[in-house]
Amino acid sequence: MKPQFNGERLKKARLYRGLTVAELAEQVGCQRQTLSMYEISKSQPADSKIVAQISQILDFPITFFYEHSNMAPISTVYFRSLLTTSKKYRNEQIIKMEFLSQIYTLLQDYIEFPRYQPLYLPKGTTSEEAAYALRDAWGLGNGPIENLISVVEQHGILVTSFGTNTDDVDAFSELVDIGDTPTFLIAYSNNKTSAARIHFDIAHELGHICLHEWSDDLEGVTKEEFKKRECEANEFASAFLLPECSFRQDALACPSGPKAITYYKQLKRKWRVSIAAMLRRAKDLGFMTLDEYQMLIKIMQKRGQRKEEPLDDVLITAGPALLKASVIMLLQENVFTPKEFMNELSATYNLSINPQEIEYLLDLPTGTLIPPKVIDFSTLQIKQGK
Repeated sequence: MKPQFNGERLKKARLYRGLTVAELAEQVGCQRQTLSMYEISKSQPADSKIVAQISQILDFPITFFYEHSNMAPISTVYFRSLLTTSKKYRNEQIIKMEFLSQIYTLLQDYIEFPRYQPLYLPKGTTSEEAAYALRDAWGLGNGPIENLISVVEQHGILVTSFGTNTDDVDAFSELVDIGDTPTFLIAYSNNKTSAARIHFDIAHELGHICLHEWSDDLEGVTKEEFKKRECEANEFASAFLLPECSFRQDALACPSGPKAITYYKQLKRKWRVSIAAMLRRAKDLGFMTLDEYQMLIKIMQKRGQRKEEPLDDVLITAGPALLKASVIMLLQENVFTPKEFMNELSATYNLSINPQEIEYLLDLPTGTLIPPKVIDFSTLQIKQGK
């Protein structure tokens, strides 16, 4: 039986590349309606040349468009900027996470990854209480966290970064069934490099994971409810990164007036949290008045320090390493070759994508999954008499 072109895969590839139906149709040289019919499987491309053209434009192997995903669909996704983020960009990132989840499923066959142990919090638990409960469960004490990405990965939550040409998407988290294991993923924008900003984004997503329902369709949640959840996640992040019992001493030693910003700049080195977030935490805990807080924020604004703070270019954190290290280890231990890895991903998990794409998704060194070209020197001969 002739394999059927999978319209759903066409849509995924298009969204992954950030194209609209109209934009892709123009590049293919067909009507927008024709492409839409392909995507909903109401029509099949007339010949293989059209499929080859689509494959070339979207940079996906032809086989990708004839496969059917065997992965459960992703349910709830929390975007920090859901109210301002376009659906186009949200879809683009969700599909990237789907591909990442399938790669993780393959790796699970070879590696025993840490598993996330959910917190079971009593009804009515506050964001502050939940943050302390997670610190306690993970044995973090009450001090600064040097590398939150590493801590999160060690406790069974996948972390990845993503590139985007918009600042509307800064971070998001999602729940996906991988095998028989519900797994949380956190993704943050690599437009940010400051450890302080990345730490807060990840801690915010941890707040959603610990506090909120994951069976909801967020598209149907009211704006008021969504804003409430965002506030709770921010409160969780502040408490998780700056526990009151240990942050209190630092905050109370702060000098008054503009000198406070210089003081908090030094605290930023210690806590690896932004100056703005520490000022807000100090105000919320009653360590400074609202007037003092607003004055300091205005000073930062005048100095152009709200978008880019002092030390943002100095305090850099190591990126996600779990999946990247897993692939490199399996290759080094000769568990599989790059070609065998790609073949298994295609044959077992119905995901035929280019090696460069996986290197991008996992932040692998360029060429990790691409076998070196072998140059044939068999025709060379040594000169006679030499």
